[in-house]
Amino acid sequence: MSMRELTVLGTASAVPTKRRGHNGYFLRWDSHGVLFDPGEGTQRQMRHAGLAAHDITRICVTHFHGDHSLGLPGVVQRIARDRVAHPVRAAYPAAGERYWRRLRHATPFHDTDVVEPQPVSGDRALLGGEADLTVTALPLAHSVPTYGYRLAEPDGVRILAGPLAERGITGPLVGRLKADGFVLDARGRRVELADHSEARPGQVFAFVMDTGMCENAVRLALGADLLVIESTYLEADAALAEQNLHLTAAQAGRIAEEAGVRRLVLTHLSERYGDEDDPLFVEQAAAHFGGDVVLAADLDRVAVPPRRA
Repeated sequence: MSMRELTVLGTASAVPTKRRGHNGYFLRWDSHGVLFDPGEGTQRQMRHAGLAAHDITRICVTHFHGDHSLGLPGVVQRIARDRVAHPVRAAYPAAGERYWRRLRHATPFHDTDVVEPQPVSGDRALLGGEADLTVTALPLAHSVPTYGYRLAEPDGVRILAGPLAERGITGPLVGRLKADGFVLDARGRRVELADHSEARPGQVFAFVMDTGMCENAVRLALGADLLVIESTYLEADAALAEQNLHLTAAQAGRIAEEAGVRRLVLTHLSERYGDEDDPLFVEQAAAHFGGDVVLAADLDRVAVPPRRA
């Protein structure tokens, strides 16, 4: 059975608080382990969550503000120290190449060659490396070059087992039907895959961090089963959100609703808010979004919703 689950490592914005550390998000997606925006303390939070350097197959950095990237040196050095043997592809805005190099080589250590840089640029970037997963990066509206990420599995087909069984097509014959597109039934009649199957959309995960309202936030989230999105401010501070190119919880809800998201995870909360404000984030997002809303907390685990029936 596949495992598709988000582990939240940190949920603060620029300033960590006693209960919210700097950003960090680990997505387990079958055989893939994608680490997003490793801020300060990511290594320690991974230990608390039972995650190891060997679990990481890809790193995605949205931008080079410190709360999203100052954990990179420790993560890279831990990959080297633990002698991770598989490739670890690292995506980041190409415009921040100098920051990548500084963080990648922040201190002396016994280096590794498994970390493969994948700088992203332009209006749309497709990142190679995974045959069973498409990783797309789109630019967002922030004060420094910033990209959001979309992970999507290929669309498949769902076999209509009942009608096939009526034709005597069961067991290994079903596998042959999927592989060849047709089989012959017991009477020698041709049975077509197209007549006994329906499209099965691939699952989608989207990660939208540090942005003002923009069309690419919706594009990244389109049809996502799970959307992780910043909601730095409450609606009372909407003017600050606009000034600083961030989102409110209500705006995150509107993006999720327009994009047809199934489960919405709110994170990247300003230090100005306390425990008593937590319900307001959910309420304000839910006023615009009819799906499942989760306010992330450090070390939460959030499942990717099961496939649609």
